[in-house]
Amino acid sequence: KSPFQKAKLSCAVVGNGGILNNSFCGNEIDRADFVFRLNLPPLNWTNDVGTKTDLVTANPSILINKFSSLRDERKQFITMVKEYGSSLIVLPAFSFLMNTDVSFRVLYTINDFDMRSKVVFFNPDYLRKLAAHWKSMGLKFRRLSSGLMMVSVATEICERVTLYGFWPFSEDLSGVWIPHHYYDNVLPKPGFHSMSDEFYWYLKTHVQGSLSLNLGQC
Repeated sequence: KSPFQKAKLSCAVVGNGGILNNSFCGNEIDRADFVFRLNLPPLNWTNDVGTKTDLVTANPSILINKFSSLRDERKQFITMVKEYGSSLIVLPAFSFLMNTDVSFRVLYTINDFDMRSKVVFFNPDYLRKLAAHWKSMGLKFRRLSSGLMMVSVATEICERVTLYGFWPFSEDLSGVWIPHHYYDNVLPKPGFHSMSDEFYWYLKTHVQGSLSLNLGQC
């Protein structure tokens, strides 16, 4: 059963790019009817990223590396999840065998601590079809990025979609260096995703008017 029972009017998909720093987009993001966030990001940068969260993805690799697969770090995980209120926490539990155990640990942990969040697992058939679609469009990748997954979902359920923090480059439009994320400069492992190709698609779709891509201050 889909957690999206009706279409959303305006949606904000908030990436974690360093281009969000000093963007002052927080209020604009929070005014959206539905806000997507990616990979359990910190929300301390309220002026730039806002706080409203209706859906947040949880990358299993983050759960494994940062929270010890929720074997010993459950309270630390719960402290972070509280930032997202009653949001949906979305995981690709059945995409790879290594994802399944830790994804169910998230479900059990949320239930054990009586959290307001609701855990949702991606339908693996949907992700397979989504990957096939993007490969047919010419994208080359080992795995779909969380960003592309959520932008794809948003364009299916929302009338208007605005992207924030999607910028795969180390300099902004003025040529000033920016960190990879708004909260750190940890670079992704090479070869898994095709961020520059994904960004080209976002830009192309922005020009066509199908979504809005924010690349500056709000």
